[in-house]
Amino acid sequence: MSEREEHIKSIVAALPDTPGVYQYLDENGKIIYVGKAKNLKRRVSSYFNKTAQNVKTAILVKKIHNIKYIVVKSESDALLLENNLIKKYQPRYNVLLKDGKTYPWLCITKEPFPRVFKTRQVFKGAEYYGPYSSVWVLETMLDLIRSIYPIRRCKLRLNEEDIAKGKFKLCLQYHIHNCLGCCEGLQSKNDYDRMIAEIRQIAKGNSRELARILLNEMERLATELRFEEAQAIKEKYLAIEQYREKTVITTTKDDNIDVFGYTEDENIAFVNILHITEGAISQGFTIEYHKKMDESKEELLSMAILELRDRIGSNAKEVIVPFEPYMEIEGVNFILPQKGDKHKLLELSEANARQYKLDRLKRGEKLNPEQRSTRILKNLQEFLKLDKIPAHIECFDNSNISGSDAVAGCVVFKMGKPSKNDYRKYNIKTVVGPDDYASMKEVVFRRYKRLVDEGAPLPDLIIADGGKGQMESIRQAVEDELGLKIPIAGLAKNSKHQTNELLFGFPPKSVGLKPNNPVFKFLGTIQNEVHRYAIGFHRDKRSKSQTHSELDEIKGIGPKTRDELLCSFKSVKRIKNASLEELGKIIGTSRASIIYNHFHGILKP
Repeated sequence: MSEREEHIKSIVAALPDTPGVYQYLDENGKIIYVGKAKNLKRRVSSYFNKTAQNVKTAILVKKIHNIKYIVVKSESDALLLENNLIKKYQPRYNVLLKDGKTYPWLCITKEPFPRVFKTRQVFKGAEYYGPYSSVWVLETMLDLIRSIYPIRRCKLRLNEEDIAKGKFKLCLQYHIHNCLGCCEGLQSKNDYDRMIAEIRQIAKGNSRELARILLNEMERLATELRFEEAQAIKEKYLAIEQYREKTVITTTKDDNIDVFGYTEDENIAFVNILHITEGAISQGFTIEYHKKMDESKEELLSMAILELRDRIGSNAKEVIVPFEPYMEIEGVNFILPQKGDKHKLLELSEANARQYKLDRLKRGEKLNPEQRSTRILKNLQEFLKLDKIPAHIECFDNSNISGSDAVAGCVVFKMGKPSKNDYRKYNIKTVVGPDDYASMKEVVFRRYKRLVDEGAPLPDLIIADGGKGQMESIRQAVEDELGLKIPIAGLAKNSKHQTNELLFGFPPKSVGLKPNNPVFKFLGTIQNEVHRYAIGFHRDKRSKSQTHSELDEIKGIGPKTRDELLCSFKSVKRIKNASLEELGKIIGTSRASIIYNHFHGILKP
């Protein structure tokens, strides 16, 4: 695998399972394709599935040297952002490659008397606005445009010269007042062009004027008591308003804005910029700063603002930030929004910064798996508020059937990995019957009494495969009887016997760790391992007890002799009834005498 393929593979592996827009870059860093995705990881991965590639996709994939992306909140937002970026960068392969699903566009033809209509096909020689994620919204807007502007609906190839020659005749649309008759010169070209110019502004996103017209019309009809007509207008008005408000990819004003999102860890700060041009996101990427001293987040954000604005050549006078930077820029207004569209843009930028941080982490952990273990252990330390990283974890589990063949297992994890040489098995000695709590207390006491006596290192954390009762049994053994101070946690199950919460402290309380959290999954791995280990030990012991026979009680007779006799005589009963000579033929006179005397009550041969 080439270095390029390794690089691409590492990026794809770290992609999130969220909606977003991806950008493919060539070896010169030029964007060659922009696409949208409901699930970024699944969509981008599909391009590199060789069995699913067509010829055009294969050509594109060979050109890809880097992948960038922007996460958004919904598929609809992804669609709109994709459209904005395609308009800005005009990537080469967006002409050659189409996603399987097509969306409708609003088309304005470049004719002397332009037509306006809905289409799913894009050809040269016309203006296209969209795409629209909702066909109904596009049709509603088109109906509104036609109701306000009586533009022609015919497909005639109109021009002023042929109109002057009288080559065209009025159609039904004129007589029902849907058209002003430009085909016969009843409407001037200047007047028609004025209507198209206003329609073009609406198509570009200035639907506020359209909404204002609808609102005025609705109020007029209501005043005239024409309520049914007013209700119809209201539904159209609400459709336009909802469409304008549902996305954060376009703002309510044709503004130029810079939006900065910030997140950090102990060593690195991640800063994202979303550059808004004329109300739409046109650029977005994230950079990282490696901390050298004790720089504050305000200082780091200030450095990033200067660097990123210079990099993209931004002169935006409005800058949205999550907190006040360390500096002021002449003529620039820093905004800390608490709600509304600008706050949504800030949330989107911060989500991209967090995702970039997570991607870097995943890619680093793939190269160095120990890094992931360390991170998870640090997170576990934070969740439980431990004094140090739980580098040494031990977990206990009991196993028995109605108290018979009762055993327990202890597994040991060091730096997040199983240390199988330190695993221990225990036969329950002091407990009679099925008493899990007493069994747990016995085993834990024996385990740590021995470690203390031997001067061996104690664990940083003990985990019980169970809830409050198991945790209390461990606490009694560790604290009350041995006087030790070791943190104790428990993995409790719900009514469906599914592990659903991590308990800690006394009295035990849930730490609020969600099951999909990597820390919870790590603890689940430990729980599964101790369960497997204890069950396996119990199964082995039960198997041995089931094959145990009276021959095992005879001193001087080992497993090999026992197996030879059972192989020949098939049962202990037949061995009892065998003569000394018959036994001697199988195992020799000396051992035959021991067995014969045992079954026939003779003390000496």
